[in-house]
Amino acid sequence: MLSAPLLPTLLRFALPNMVAMVATALAAIAETAYVGSFGVVSLAGMALVFPMVMFQMMLSAGAMGGGVSSAVSRAFGAGDPARANALAVHALWIGVAAGTLYMALMLAFGPALFAALGGHGEALAQAVAYANVAFLGSIFIWGVNTLSSVIRGSGNMTMPSATLLGVAVLQVAVGGALGLGWGPLPRLGMAGVAAGQVVAYAAGAAVLMVYLHSARSRIRLRLRGTPIERALLADILKVGALACISPLQTVLTILVLTALVAKFGTTALAGYGIGTRLEFLLVPIAFAVGVASVPLVGMAIGAGRIARARQSAWTAAAIAFALLGVLGLVLAIAPDLWTTRFTQDPAVVAAAALYFHWAGPCYGMFGLGLSLYFSSLGAGKAGGPVLAGTLRLVLVAVGGWVLALLQTPPWTIFALVALGMAAYGLAMIAAVRYTPWGATA
Repeated sequence: MLSAPLLPTLLRFALPNMVAMVATALAAIAETAYVGSFGVVSLAGMALVFPMVMFQMMLSAGAMGGGVSSAVSRAFGAGDPARANALAVHALWIGVAAGTLYMALMLAFGPALFAALGGHGEALAQAVAYANVAFLGSIFIWGVNTLSSVIRGSGNMTMPSATLLGVAVLQVAVGGALGLGWGPLPRLGMAGVAAGQVVAYAAGAAVLMVYLHSARSRIRLRLRGTPIERALLADILKVGALACISPLQTVLTILVLTALVAKFGTTALAGYGIGTRLEFLLVPIAFAVGVASVPLVGMAIGAGRIARARQSAWTAAAIAFALLGVLGLVLAIAPDLWTTRFTQDPAVVAAAALYFHWAGPCYGMFGLGLSLYFSSLGAGKAGGPVLAGTLRLVLVAVGGWVLALLQTPPWTIFALVALGMAAYGLAMIAAVRYTPWGATA
């Protein structure tokens, strides 16, 4: 971890993460396909829920998960496995508390939020039907992502990836069976599709708990023998809690854009929803590379190897930029490769194509920014990512207000999406370049 060549090590770490993340993305895509079979109104309802589903994933797997992996990896880098074990227990309690809070908030205020985004009538009813089941499983989603982050912090990428792969397969099977009524099962519609996610993540949380109590794990989860210590909670939260501002900014950005697109009608909203669903395939690729850099950066920081930590961050960012840049350009040129898999409605296909023509070329910069976001968390520096997210949010909010005031056509909104992505990537480059990570070693 502290001496192996970086590029091969990053690729070896990223590959299992990428398989798992792509599987998770494909599960979300399968959900979209199931929902698409219910009609355009259901797709519009899913577009209303999507920002909060994405927010939960970014909070648990990205922001707080990055804080967990950072703390655990820095403990191992400093040669203190006992501290790493204790941090794992504290991370679990944070995840349980956060999952419970998220569930309560979404069940209480979700319908009002979806209505505020422009949802009404049957589209709003479909959004609520999905959300009321999906967010019942928030504690399981936080559990899986928190425990996966603990294990990744120890340098083990295989176990979390295998678990998430199994979760994705189970989610597709159960969601399809209950949502579409396969065989003798009743057709439960949106609620059935959401139930697949709840069942799958509950099973995944159980698997990871068993693993962390076994002799195969480098980290041992000793719940009864580990008292709660404020210093250990602070070690996780000083990175994870601050980092939670970044996904909040991201979701606020998406909410602003969703509200702007909703003004153009259900067809435009459905097309935008299909377009943003691609981020469930592209963002996880950047996530996989960025998360792979966290233990390399964290252990190097813990061992005082600052130059190696920075080199790890830039190498991971270059990989993410190349992968997402190529995929984004392909979709910008040939958007029907994606959109026609979910709907044949000409107006919806045209709206999604317009989104890809503008946003696709900027996916590379967005992926680079996301990778550097995780590397920064590995170094215990969350301030830069927060400032970069603030820049993107301000650009979209102010720009969206001006465009709405001028009553510009839909393409201007999608151009604003592209500008926000490019600005985020450039801001993250500056943040990593100019934020001190410690004395050179």
